Amino acid sequence: MLDAVVVGAGPNGLTAAVELARRGFSVALFEAHATVGGGARTEELTLPGFRHDPCSAAHPLAINSPAFRALPLERYGLEWLHPDLPMAHPFPDGTAAVLSRSVGETAASFGPRDAGAYRRLVEPFLPKWDTLARDFMSLPLTALPRDPVTLARFGLVGLPPSTWLTRRFRDERARTLFAGLVAHVMAPLGGFATGAVGLVFALAAHARGWPVARGGSQAISDALAAYLRDLGGAIHTDYEVKRLDDLPPARAYVFDTSPTALARIAGFGNHYANYRYGPGVFKIDYALDGPVPWTAPQARSAGTVQVGADSAEIAAALRAASKEGRAPDAPFLITVQPGVADPTRAPAGRHVFWAYGHVPNGWTGDLTDAIERQLERYAPGFRDRVLARATAGPPELAARNANYVGGDIATGAVSGLQLLLRPKLSLSPYTTPHPAVFICSSATPPGPGVHGMSGHNAAKAVWRGLRRT
Repeated sequence: MLDAVVVGAGPNGLTAAVELARRGFSVALFEAHATVGGGARTEELTLPGFRHDPCSAAHPLAINSPAFRALPLERYGLEWLHPDLPMAHPFPDGTAAVLSRSVGETAASFGPRDAGAYRRLVEPFLPKWDTLARDFMSLPLTALPRDPVTLARFGLVGLPPSTWLTRRFRDERARTLFAGLVAHVMAPLGGFATGAVGLVFALAAHARGWPVARGGSQAISDALAAYLRDLGGAIHTDYEVKRLDDLPPARAYVFDTSPTALARIAGFGNHYANYRYGPGVFKIDYALDGPVPWTAPQARSAGTVQVGADSAEIAAALRAASKEGRAPDAPFLITVQPGVADPTRAPAGRHVFWAYGHVPNGWTGDLTDAIERQLERYAPGFRDRVLARATAGPPELAARNANYVGGDIATGAVSGLQLLLRPKLSLSPYTTPHPAVFICSSATPPGPGVHGMSGHNAAKAVWRGLRRT
C-alpha cells in the first residue's frame, strides 16, 4: 500500500507530492493530461517555434515562494530570467508608472506628491519580507508565525479594502497601478483584504522581481516532476480519476482539484455547495513579427504590462465581470511579453505575447476586438504585428484545465472571507469529511498563483496524520 496518492499534477499537486516524498513517504501522482503542469505549462499554440504559456507566464510568487526556495529546482533545469522592469502601467498620455526592483524608481514614477507615501507604505516590510512571506503564505495554522508583530502590522495595513489603502495617494498614477495589482486576482477593489493583495505583489517585485522561466512556465513543472522522480515518486499521466476506486490503495489521498471535482470524485455530496467561483477570463496568445509597439518607453522593457486608463476604468471592468454579468466595454488587461527577457520563446526577431481581460463566469462571447482596441490605445499599430492568435474564453479554459470552473483561473472567487478562508470556514482547510482525503489546490490558502504553498501546507497536514497512524 502506498503512503499517499496525489491527484492532479499542477504546481500544488507536484509540490505536495515532493514534500511527502522528501520525508520518506511512498508517493504516486496521477494526472489526466498527457503532461504535467496545470497552470504552469508551455505549448506551441499558434505557429511552430512560438512557445506560449497558456496560463501563468510571469512569476513573482514562484520566485518568492518559501516552498520553491527550499527545493533544488535549479538543479533540474529551472532558470529565472528578469526583464529590465518587472511591470509597467502605461497611461493614455504616453507616460507610465512602473513597478521596479528599486523602491526609489517606483516611487519616482508616481510623481513627487506620492513618492514619499509609497516609500512609507512598503519600506517597513521589505527588510523582513522573507519571514513575512513565509508567515503570510502559511496561514492558517500550518505553522506558528515567526514574526507575529510584523504579520500583525501587515494585517492592519492590508486587511481593509484597497480603496482605503490608496487614499494615502494624492494622484491617480499610484492609485491606478495599485488597482491593477489587486485585479491580478480578479478581486473587486473595495473587497476585504484587497489591500494585502496589492501590497504582496509590490513587495514581491522589490524583493526578487517578476521573472519568467527560461523556455516557458513548463520548466517549473518539469523541475518539480524530475525532482519527485529522483525522490522515488511515480508519475502517471493520461489517467483521469472519476472516483476514488480508480486509484490504488493508499493511506492518504491528496487532490489538486477544484472543490466541485473533489466532491464528485469522493462522494461528498453538497459539502462544498457554498463555495463560490469568480469571474472568468478571455485570453489571447499572440505570435508577433516584432515587439509590441508601446507608446510609453518603460512598457517596452517590462515583462508584465497592465492596461487600464485609471482606477475608475479598472474598477468598472471588474464590476462588469463580477457583479453585472457582462463583458466590460473597456476591459482591464494583464499582458506578459516574455521575449523581453527570454529570446528562446520565438524565432529570431519574433515575439510571443499574451493578454487577458475579465468576463463573467462561463461567458461564451468573443472579447478579441475589445482587447485589441485597448491594446491599440497604448500600442498603436499592434494589430499590424500579429502573425497569428489563439483565443480561449471560459469554456476553452475550463476544457483545458478542469480546475478553471467557468473560466475562473483562481479556482474560486477571491473576494469576501473566501479570499482567506477557503474552501470552507475551517482552521483545517486542507482536510475533508473523509479522514484520508485532503485538498491542496488553489481553492485552499494562500490561494491562486504559481507558488506551491497550498500543496506545501496540505502536505504538512497529510504527513502529520500519517505519522499519528
